[in-house]
Amino acid sequence: MALFFLVAYLAMACPLMALDVGQSTRCVAIPRHMKVCKDAGYSEMRLPNFLGHSNVDLEVVPRSEDWRPLLQTGCHPEAQAFLCSLIAPVCLDTFIQPCRSLCLAVKHSCAPVLACQGHQWPEALDCDRFPVEEDTCIAPFTKFSHFGKDLPKPACQNCPSVEQGPAMKTVLDAFCHHDFAVAAKIHHRRLPLGGPQFEIEGRVEFIRQGPLLPYDTQHVLQQWLLINLQCAKVLVQPGRSQLFVLTGFVESDGTLALTHLFPWHKKDAGIAVATRKWKHHRC
Repeated sequence: MALFFLVAYLAMACPLMALDVGQSTRCVAIPRHMKVCKDAGYSEMRLPNFLGHSNVDLEVVPRSEDWRPLLQTGCHPEAQAFLCSLIAPVCLDTFIQPCRSLCLAVKHSCAPVLACQGHQWPEALDCDRFPVEEDTCIAPFTKFSHFGKDLPKPACQNCPSVEQGPAMKTVLDAFCHHDFAVAAKIHHRRLPLGGPQFEIEGRVEFIRQGPLLPYDTQHVLQQWLLINLQCAKVLVQPGRSQLFVLTGFVESDGTLALTHLFPWHKKDAGIAVATRKWKHHRC
């Protein structure tokens, strides 16, 4: 996430609205290795872009990668459209800026993710800099307030407690007192190489399903790791994987909150016995 702020500082050095949109510009193909915007819905971009970048290989592509960690959190379904409209403006007769409404929608959902990392929304992306009239700019395509409203969603939270080698009773009590309990293996990439720093490996095994959805849980847990990056970093060493039993709640607003994490090692008889007894356990 620190890479994201390198872009922000560069943008402050070349403010968005200070760009002379009447200056000489050119259209170039969006390169295939520019993965952040390669599927943005158009194939050519106009340079210099709104961040003042002109060189594709030395500026545009490397700086576009700096935004990848934020996009991987899934903080807003139109975050890519907003960011790519600045990094790789669509090649039309004139520059088309994002609308203020699009900026505000993305900021509303993504600024809390940045705050979770201890940072503020970059001043260079002040939404007041963008036009209000939606017929002259890129407007939101969806109403995010209704997007996935019935699905549990991850959010920034205080780090859950991690208990090594718990007793069987401790694990069973955690199963009883929480909405859900799952077993999942967390992998910490040594080098991201363009991928997410943390991944859920293999299938998520449900111990107590509660309000979780089988087809969505793995994705939600992985997004939780990417949003709560500082919490995730203390769970698994880089280049390693670790199996955990995770328990938590789904709040009334649909927010998923993890409360207890139990690293599950082969020697942990308490967890193994608790998972076997759970089917017949009475809380």
